[in-house]
Amino acid sequence: MDNPKYKRVVLKLSGEALAGDDGFGINPSVIQSISGQIKEVAELGVEVAVVVGAGNIWRGKVGSEMGMDRATADYMGMLATVMNSLALQDSLEQLGIETRVQTSIDMRQVAEPYIRRRAIRHLEKKRVVIFAAGTGNPYFTTDTTAALRAAEIEAEVILMAKNNVDGVYNADPKLDKDATKYDQLSYLDVIKEGLGVMDSTASSLCMDNDIPLIVFSFTEKGNVKRAVMGEQIGTLVRGKE
Repeated sequence: MDNPKYKRVVLKLSGEALAGDDGFGINPSVIQSISGQIKEVAELGVEVAVVVGAGNIWRGKVGSEMGMDRATADYMGMLATVMNSLALQDSLEQLGIETRVQTSIDMRQVAEPYIRRRAIRHLEKKRVVIFAAGTGNPYFTTDTTAALRAAEIEAEVILMAKNNVDGVYNADPKLDKDATKYDQLSYLDVIKEGLGVMDSTASSLCMDNDIPLIVFSFTEKGNVKRAVMGEQIGTLVRGKE
């Protein structure tokens, strides 16, 4: 029998991941592939929480650079994460996986409000929980949301699924053919070297709470399961030294 290494995980998906090669919007085949991989893990008995970004629809930083009020731009990004989360929920439920979306901004007509104890209860009942609308505050990224929620629900690991890179490199592998992939790193290394795995707030939160992070590519089917089973894929970013 399969014995997963991790029993409760937070899966972090960037908004760009949902767009696939389209670059914008939600690619149906990509979201179906992601849902299939989540189902594969959920059926092992692993408790899965998901945090989705919004870069496929809107980026608050871009709006701010256009001259928009930063808080307004960030709130628009939070709303975009809800759209992505509802699309993922629908895709998962078409596969027979019971799913709940919880939002940090109250919108009861479309999703539950985020309540930590309720989220944990859903996970214990083997429902997939999708955390939407970021932290509910401007100036914080969905990376920080993933770190915060992982700490709150006592997840054992954050799985950071990428669609264009298979780990953490010392340089951009698209631009530098000599770029070297790390097998393991510490959060201190990530912060010191500015590797861009997560923003510094998220990295510090993970480091302080000793939450490991696995950065890997989800485009190869089965990688989410491999990460949960403890196989060496991508890059492992360790918690405390």
